[in-house]
Amino acid sequence: MLLMQVTLVVLLVAFAVFALVLQSQRQTNAEAKRRSIAVAQTFAHAPGVLSALQAPDPSKILQPQTEAGRKAAGVDFVVVMDTKGIRYTHPLPDRIGKRFVGKIEPALAGKVYTESVHGPLGQEVQATVPVRNARGHVVALVSAGLKVKHVTGLVERQIPIILTAGAGALGAATAATVLVSRRLRRQTHSLAPNEMTRMYEHHDAVLHSVREGVLIVNDEGRLLLANDEAKRLLELPPEAEGQHVSRMSHLEPEIMSVLSSGREANDEVHLAGPRLLVVNQRSTGRGAGGPKGTVVTLRDSTELQAVSGRAEITGERLKLLYDAGLGIGTTLDVVRTADELARIAVPRFADFVTVDLADAVLHGEEPAATAKGMRRVAVWGIRDDQPLYEKDRLIDFLPSTPQARGYGTGRSELVADLSTATGWHLQDPERTEQILDYGIHSLIAAPIQARGVVLGMVNFWRCEEHSPFDQEELSLAEELVARAAVSIDNARRYTREHALAVTLQRSLLPQGLPEQSALDVGYRYLPAQSGVSGDWFDVIPLPGSRVALVVGDVVGHGLHAAATMGRLRTAVHNFSTLDLPPDELLSHLDDLVGRIDQDEACTDDPAAVVGATCLYAIYDPTTLRCTMARAGHLAPALADPDGNVIFPDLPPGPPLGLGGMPFQTAELDIAEGSQLVLYTDGLVEDRTRDLDEGMELLRKALTGHPERAPEESCRAVLGSLLPDHPADDVALLIARTHALPPDRIAEWDVPPDPAAVAAVRATASDKLDEWGLSELAFSTELVLSELVTNAVRYGCEPIHLRLIHDRTLICEVTDGSSTSPHLRYAATTDEGGRGLFLVSQLTERWGTRYTPQGKVIWAEQALPKD
Repeated sequence: MLLMQVTLVVLLVAFAVFALVLQSQRQTNAEAKRRSIAVAQTFAHAPGVLSALQAPDPSKILQPQTEAGRKAAGVDFVVVMDTKGIRYTHPLPDRIGKRFVGKIEPALAGKVYTESVHGPLGQEVQATVPVRNARGHVVALVSAGLKVKHVTGLVERQIPIILTAGAGALGAATAATVLVSRRLRRQTHSLAPNEMTRMYEHHDAVLHSVREGVLIVNDEGRLLLANDEAKRLLELPPEAEGQHVSRMSHLEPEIMSVLSSGREANDEVHLAGPRLLVVNQRSTGRGAGGPKGTVVTLRDSTELQAVSGRAEITGERLKLLYDAGLGIGTTLDVVRTADELARIAVPRFADFVTVDLADAVLHGEEPAATAKGMRRVAVWGIRDDQPLYEKDRLIDFLPSTPQARGYGTGRSELVADLSTATGWHLQDPERTEQILDYGIHSLIAAPIQARGVVLGMVNFWRCEEHSPFDQEELSLAEELVARAAVSIDNARRYTREHALAVTLQRSLLPQGLPEQSALDVGYRYLPAQSGVSGDWFDVIPLPGSRVALVVGDVVGHGLHAAATMGRLRTAVHNFSTLDLPPDELLSHLDDLVGRIDQDEACTDDPAAVVGATCLYAIYDPTTLRCTMARAGHLAPALADPDGNVIFPDLPPGPPLGLGGMPFQTAELDIAEGSQLVLYTDGLVEDRTRDLDEGMELLRKALTGHPERAPEESCRAVLGSLLPDHPADDVALLIARTHALPPDRIAEWDVPPDPAAVAAVRATASDKLDEWGLSELAFSTELVLSELVTNAVRYGCEPIHLRLIHDRTLICEVTDGSSTSPHLRYAATTDEGGRGLFLVSQLTERWGTRYTPQGKVIWAEQALPKD
């Protein structure tokens, strides 16, 4: 028996020595290759190599360098060659200029290549690397290596050491075998091997066939024995026997505490991983001479836990779906809804969730038929450093990916193991490798489908901390996404309708401001977060260098309010062409709103009821006077040139459409450089503050900044008063006043005598010469002759003439009569009636403006081009 054991030890030691020799030889060869590669790459990147290759005689420069490097690095040769394999250097000078022995194609392709060849120095191990220029092109090759006999020599020198160590191990093993054999004989009471075998067979048959786990722990707390059932229940490793119980980190803390304590335990229930175990523990060695320790029995009662666990999982899934119904779709925003879906699912269902929508869906349009142009709108997970595609990225999924297949078929895709999903790998090999290295291993790609149309894909990802998705979880994912799909589709349709409404409303608002000299104007319009509304503003040039400023607000929201706003804005433009005073214009507008209400009174739609407010102001730069009236609108703010702000006491009027009440006009004398601020109630009114508080905030935003331009004032006001998402739309109009210089205005009183017309013409001609407008003298004299003559013949005193040199030349003739001349076609036989026709042909436009004292006939001529 002892001889057999010694023989076995000898064979084991011999095999070990043989393995060490092979390992040493392999490591030596590997070291030779590594050294060859390192030397070749170092020389290929050495300074001066590229310049030496461009020299007339590269060998003259490189041969000394390679020999010095070869000796310093401990290799047998370093060869530099051109791209055709012709050597520039070699340890044997007669080999210079001859072709290199070895394969150079891989190195020419930019790779490092190692091989064993029969070269000029004999059998060689060599490495060949490329030399690149600044553009990355391969311009030469460097090869370095060792002779095979030098490599094998290293191995041969190690063999005596290995054999000596093997002999020592053989002696130690033989001695240990003898000692162990003697100790075993004492412990087995010299039983024969067959008797020992039979006894242990009976022992194992009983110990490992029972359905209870059995553990034996000695008084030192070490595990002496564990049967198969105990190893299965506690998931013990094969080397567990002999270890101290308190050092078994894989044991549950409760089980470890029981085993370490040695106390008596009766049918105690403890959790061990996924199992519920019934534990009993008794002490041993109570009789004389017996070993001290404890015996533990374990019974598996996991079936009860499995039943309760399935019920718990079902309850958690129902709770998840319930929470999804409450938490998804709280707004009509597509991106927000997708983000809510991702947040609900993490970490209760998945570790990471990404939502990809067809880019057209974000604009309210129908999605495309393929998974091209998918926008990632939501990314949520248990950590922020995940390697998935980032938010807002536009992705074109390949047809082989689960996302593209699910998008095309409308069915969910389950990928239990991403490492085997070759089609998914083709999408982005580098990115997918990062995902796998990160630990993400399982995917469910579920289509977002509503009304039979796929809007996008939801991707549920799991990391290595959790088990892969299964078919039951696939059904849960589909149910979860189905609940979100309706909300996303509703948000998409709302986005489309909202975009159409905003486009309509913006088309009804001014696209730009007209040219005029009276005011510097800045404006802003911000639609409400909830939808379009009926706020509007306007800047309308009037005759006599005057400018009308308009701000209005139609009650309500939606397309009806926007359409009504467009009708009222058009009406204000039409009424302003009549050059009406503000109170009369608002009266006409009030009548129009009343007629609109009557026309729509028969409809059942409550939105058809029209109500509106309006503020209409006319500023005259020749008199620095502003005339205004309001219909249920907030009073404007006025900032003087010193930076002080007031809200003028403007008479209030009823909102448009009520009828029955007149409107009143107020006149303000405004200093040049003042800022007139017109706005709608959405600027100052808010649910979180009173109107007075909003007015005070507006005052503070305007106070102390007289030098600020209107555009800058608009930005400052909106930044001070508005939240990030205003509940109502806002129209803001800020105008800085200018005065027309006195030297640009000429005025004369005209006596009611036809003979005075000639003097008026002469005086006006002189003024035109003074202004440098001599080119307009002839036409102006004709216009003045007609207008002044009509005033003298058909009007009454006082008669007044005014010339204004602004962007145009304006002629105004005022008289005390309210009778307005009319343009008509004179017959061939008529002696008169052609004067106004002549005026209309010589001027750009002309008209009549009524005043409390009479009327003003005006005409405008374009200034000559420089």
